[in-house]
Amino acid sequence: MKNSVRFSIIRLYRMAMTAVAITAWLGASANIPAGYYDSLEGKSGQALKDAIHNLTLQHTVLSYSSLWGYFTETDCRPEDPSKVWDMYSDDTFYFRGSKAAYGMNREHSLPKSWWYGYNETQGYASYTDLNHLYPSEEEANLAKNYWPLGEVSTIYFNNGVTRVGSPKMGQGGGANTVFEPDDRYKGDFARTYFYMACTYQHYAWKYTFMLNNNTWKTLNDWSIDLLCRWARNDAVSDKELDRNEAVQKYQNNRNPFIDIPQLFEYIWGNKQGQVFYLSEAGTSIDTTTYTGDPELIAPTQGTVLNFGEVALGKSLNYTVYIKGRGLTNPLSLLLYRDDYKMFSIPVSTVSRPMANSAEGYPLQVTYTPTTTGSHTAQLIIFDGGLTGSIVVELRANCLPVPTLSKLTALEATEINGNNYVANWRAPSEEVDNFVITRTIYNKNSGETRTEVLTTDDSNVTSYPFDDRQPGETHTYYVQSFRLGYLSEPSNVITIDATGITGVEAEKPLQVIARDGGILVKCSEDVGTAIIYNMAGQEVRRIENLQNDMLIDLPRGIYLLKTSTCRSAWKVAVR
Repeated sequence: MKNSVRFSIIRLYRMAMTAVAITAWLGASANIPAGYYDSLEGKSGQALKDAIHNLTLQHTVLSYSSLWGYFTETDCRPEDPSKVWDMYSDDTFYFRGSKAAYGMNREHSLPKSWWYGYNETQGYASYTDLNHLYPSEEEANLAKNYWPLGEVSTIYFNNGVTRVGSPKMGQGGGANTVFEPDDRYKGDFARTYFYMACTYQHYAWKYTFMLNNNTWKTLNDWSIDLLCRWARNDAVSDKELDRNEAVQKYQNNRNPFIDIPQLFEYIWGNKQGQVFYLSEAGTSIDTTTYTGDPELIAPTQGTVLNFGEVALGKSLNYTVYIKGRGLTNPLSLLLYRDDYKMFSIPVSTVSRPMANSAEGYPLQVTYTPTTTGSHTAQLIIFDGGLTGSIVVELRANCLPVPTLSKLTALEATEINGNNYVANWRAPSEEVDNFVITRTIYNKNSGETRTEVLTTDDSNVTSYPFDDRQPGETHTYYVQSFRLGYLSEPSNVITIDATGITGVEAEKPLQVIARDGGILVKCSEDVGTAIIYNMAGQEVRRIENLQNDMLIDLPRGIYLLKTSTCRSAWKVAVR
């Protein structure tokens, strides 16, 4: 009986799809789902910003490892889809399927360190939000670092598209360096930051160069002036419009500041305090077409849930928000076609009140593969008074369980004041990224805390920190991560409260990298010092190493060893 009901539903689905296929796709060509922005209508000020927050926060949270698979559609060149559209350089890069393009990173345009990066309770949704994640050339990404947006006064880095340097007067929010994108992308970044300031307005921000934790506007006054000016001077481009469509296809939400270019003026600009109406906002969105007929606002026809790569033995959950208006009956849900048994949903119907609610119904779709290989299926949404059905494509790829070797952590380098760089050796096998676990002990307060962070990419072997305080001892170990699996923890590296690592504490020595050489700090006689290059060749011998001695060296990585230190000091000269 159960199978006969299932096949009857499938026959009805096929008939309905044949009848409405043309109509459905013509409706999709309108791009913005009917009724998507209804919740903003008639609001102003904080109420309007809160409505944007409630609308955009409800989206499918993607997996970080699958981002390059989405970039192939969200950030490809229209004249050649095999090329990456990079807003950080004019270099030419090519996609490699779901793998990172050579020489590129996944860049959080609003730096992840501003909200503590990957965090289970605050930050995972933003960590993988395509509305602010873009592919970036590695060198520009490194130069940009976690600096705020701004206009550069003195240039430190310039590749013709990305400029990094000291900020103009009144900018920077206390940072001594800013990142300035090319003029053709300044509006793109402004609208991205508007989106982030609304969608994640509930976050507690660690760095407040451009954002604050005290006002409903979230953005600081100087950054409001900058972003509003950039948004006005660089109008919404076809690139942004096309990207907005591609993001909705996978993430099930949109950036309203692209769809409604004047929207930012009602919150931060020259229309503050005015009531927002779609018909008066300088947008082509039609608010008069809704006649009360049942409609599904989300998901739209053509939505794809791409689970990316998942290891055998693991499961991955995605949430798609089902939201309608004017629905007259419960919605029915059905998994169908191909590998539908690899996927599961907790319910087969969604009640009419839940589907018609402003929040919608968060449907969890689970992928639990039992065999390796590529798997596809469809989630069909029908009934509710709808004409026809909405089809959500399900895609995933199951790989064997990865084999991960134990990493070797290396001594910290560039220890100077609050700063140091954690280092490790690259593994021989493919990984997604690295996980660094730090334990921080403050001898003054006696407090100990542990922090875990992840790198953005797999092609790094170091990570800079700038938060070491006086009296703190830091330790770190490193693990590689691949498809939900972690390698065995590496050895532990210690940086004691004096900044010493790899030497006896009773023989204090600190080596600080400087442009063109190193600066030696020592509180007592440390004897003869020998400096080696990474080939093991002796490049300098100093019989009596003195405090505050500056040693000129060409660019490179060196080991400094003294007669009183049991371990060598590693330092990188730039």
